Amino acid sequence: MAEYSLTPVNVPPVSTKFRTIKTAIPVPESLPIFEKLKSSEPRSMMGQPPIIWHSADNFTVSDQWGNRWIDWSSCVLIANAGHGSKEIKEALTNIIDQGLLATYVFVHEGRVQLTSMLQEIAPEPDNYQVFLLSSGSEATENCIKLAKTYAIEKHGKSKKYFVSFKNAFHGRTLGAQLAGGMDKQKSWIVDGDSTFVQIPFPDGYKNEDTSFDLFLKTLSDKGIRPEEIAGVMSESYQGVGPDFMPVEYAQKLETFCRKYDIVLIMDEVQAGFGRTGKMFTFEHYGIRPDLIACGKGISSSLPISAVIGRKDIMGLYAPGSMTSTHSGSPLCVAAAIENLKLIKKDKLVENADAMGKIMCAELKRIQQKYPDRLGCFQGKGLVAGIQCVKPGTKTPDAATAVDINLKCLQKGLLMFAPVGIAGECLKIAPPLTITEEALKESLQVFEEACDEVLSA
Repeated sequence: MAEYSLTPVNVPPVSTKFRTIKTAIPVPESLPIFEKLKSSEPRSMMGQPPIIWHSADNFTVSDQWGNRWIDWSSCVLIANAGHGSKEIKEALTNIIDQGLLATYVFVHEGRVQLTSMLQEIAPEPDNYQVFLLSSGSEATENCIKLAKTYAIEKHGKSKKYFVSFKNAFHGRTLGAQLAGGMDKQKSWIVDGDSTFVQIPFPDGYKNEDTSFDLFLKTLSDKGIRPEEIAGVMSESYQGVGPDFMPVEYAQKLETFCRKYDIVLIMDEVQAGFGRTGKMFTFEHYGIRPDLIACGKGISSSLPISAVIGRKDIMGLYAPGSMTSTHSGSPLCVAAAIENLKLIKKDKLVENADAMGKIMCAELKRIQQKYPDRLGCFQGKGLVAGIQCVKPGTKTPDAATAVDINLKCLQKGLLMFAPVGIAGECLKIAPPLTITEEALKESLQVFEEACDEVLSA
């Protein structure tokens, strides 16, 4: 994770329709807040650019000292419908006025409405059900549990392997990290679980072999027969890029899973709800997953997640044996309902597609100005990434990524800290509400930052 200096730097003032920079960055008056937080929180929480969020509106974020940024973070792909929408705020106020702050798994009407709305956007609404949870990790954990349970109950304990992909991120809990594909993130597990296996992801850059033959060969080399596989899970795009599967690969994977009755899971936690110009990113592949893990953009605000899945899989557990303490929490449910309405009413899926065409074309142009330093561009809709590399190589260059990221911050463009396998990837994900005017301004700022860092 990136480390940012807390030494204030005097930067040129900025004053545009969407951006304002009035102070040194970080703001000198903010330093006591950071220092106090260091004593009450673990250092793992200190990995983001050094600003203090105070308010947010649509696609901008402001501090209390008069600085305002165009947001390219969406709170890490949460605020799909923008920050602080009037409709979501009103829905939350109504629930608070009812006094309905928690319900455990007792039924309330909002839960019925939200599960029905999510069922309607499933691949086959009549054949899918919805289980509400609190976090993306909880959703992917549940998918793993359901896939393994289905395999054991239908085929026996020999059908035990769970296949995922190298460089994948499915969360920070035990099962999610066993399925994750970054070894350094799960070294704490020590011995791991031999039933969790990873396959090289066909991204075309870090792994140039994008053939499905590599998937089959890797399984064979590990001595795993298809009949022994319980489930296969992939992010619809890998968050380290974003990296997408070739369409033909995804379709061959689905065919493989159907042939051997393997539960196919698509992790849409950061990819769903319009982000790539489709409601779900797996729709670009023309496939039908058995389980879909959802989170982040499901509410554009409060913590809620879901698993959308085949009824025969979702119904494996008896009443009371597959629940979650805050499943269907009234406030989170209200936010999600209004979020789904906004995505539809304001045509945010369509806007992500239209704005994505502009954004991706410009980012590709910027990347091609510095192909020896900006080694790879990937994007679709309103999510994109540029991987910084050492000159003329594919070796990750995290330092340059941080320099560009910080330069953007100083100019009024907010991104979260670089991601990727080594912190080399500049991830770009504005709210789906961003206008063409604001998008073009932010792209200009990003290009200025790249020019200043890479031409120095």
